[in-house]
Amino acid sequence: MTLLAVSDLRGGYGPVRVLHGIDLRVEAGEIVVVLGANGSGKTSTLRAISGMMRASGSVRIGDHEVLGRPPEVIARLRVAHVPQGRGTFPELTVEENLRIGAFSRRDKDVAADIDRWCTVFPRLRERRDQQAGSMSGGEQQMLAVSRALMMNPRLLLLDEPSLGLAPLVTQELFARLAELNAQTNIAMLIVEQNAKLALRIAARGYVLEAGEIVASGSSQELSSNDEIRKAYLGMA
Repeated sequence: MTLLAVSDLRGGYGPVRVLHGIDLRVEAGEIVVVLGANGSGKTSTLRAISGMMRASGSVRIGDHEVLGRPPEVIARLRVAHVPQGRGTFPELTVEENLRIGAFSRRDKDVAADIDRWCTVFPRLRERRDQQAGSMSGGEQQMLAVSRALMMNPRLLLLDEPSLGLAPLVTQELFARLAELNAQTNIAMLIVEQNAKLALRIAARGYVLEAGEIVASGSSQELSSNDEIRKAYLGMA
């Protein structure tokens, strides 16, 4: 079942066009990665999908056309967006940040889910009463992911989750994302510059250049194509 279908997505900021007809899809329970250099349109693609940028074309979440709808409407379809730079509330504690992630929920399982994600990310359990702004970059990224998971999403949009993280922390984070996908079947669309690590956990990928998809295929196909490896993935 196709969970996310993007067709002929075009958009930009004012008179500047940055997306020039993006087509991509994410199946239910699938991890898909979007690769490309800085300025290729990766972040703009996620922003357009989640309703944070004006665009034309089509964005469908399941049976719902959502292009042009406000972010809160898209979020109610269980789409969670972890933006570049994490966006945690630094003056609030870990638990308070997690509760904000569940602000739209009316069920009685919020406390249980806080315990759940603090178990998945043990560092959050250790720092549950600590202000988010006093934690390391890796810990804040884990908090940002956990806060998004508090929405009970079926699709998680992640923008450069490895940005600014040490290599070992990045590996730990991606291992957790792979485990989450395997255990919960949450689909993920991950924008990332660390091509090697991203392709290791993804089923498929797209390569973006100057606002256009220039290559796509399974992770194995992209990883083994010498031309793509050298030109777009920065892999010798």
